[in-house]
Amino acid sequence: MKILSKALLIFIFVISYKATAQLVVKTDTISGTPVSMTMDSRIDNLISKQEESCARPKGGSYSSDSETIKQPTKILVPSRELTQAEICRQNPKIMGYKIQVAVVKSNEEARTIGADFRKNFPSLKVEIDASLRPNYKILAGSYFNKQSASSDLKRVKATYGSATAVQYRIFCVEAK
Repeated sequence: MKILSKALLIFIFVISYKATAQLVVKTDTISGTPVSMTMDSRIDNLISKQEESCARPKGGSYSSDSETIKQPTKILVPSRELTQAEICRQNPKIMGYKIQVAVVKSNEEARTIGADFRKNFPSLKVEIDASLRPNYKILAGSYFNKQSASSDLKRVKATYGSATAVQYRIFCVEAK
């Protein structure tokens, strides 16, 4: 008799659980795909209340009537190419080219070559890159591409034969 009463009690518990549980279909808030899950209707009500009290993303709003999310307005990008000024405003430091005048082993030698270069080519800005110690790079100018560096490179190669155009991070406003 005890076994029968325990089995009946378990059966009633399972039936009552199934009676309160229901299939709930929600819309995913990120991708918008429907998600099905089985849960108690009271739990579903609590989740719905919690979702309604949550802060919504700026520019977007949630409509509980239609179960859809209104996306924020998109920024339209013009189909034309951006001007150099617009590119510089967005990214002040970009990948471009510099003329690598020489690579030397000491800081003193790099400063000497840099000073000599400034005398020969006062219109080109010179910098010394010590990121590859013990080697020091003497770099000159800032260019958007190799073609814009080619005229200055020809002039520099006449004095410094090992000069070459190398890809380097440049300040956009200084570039030619």
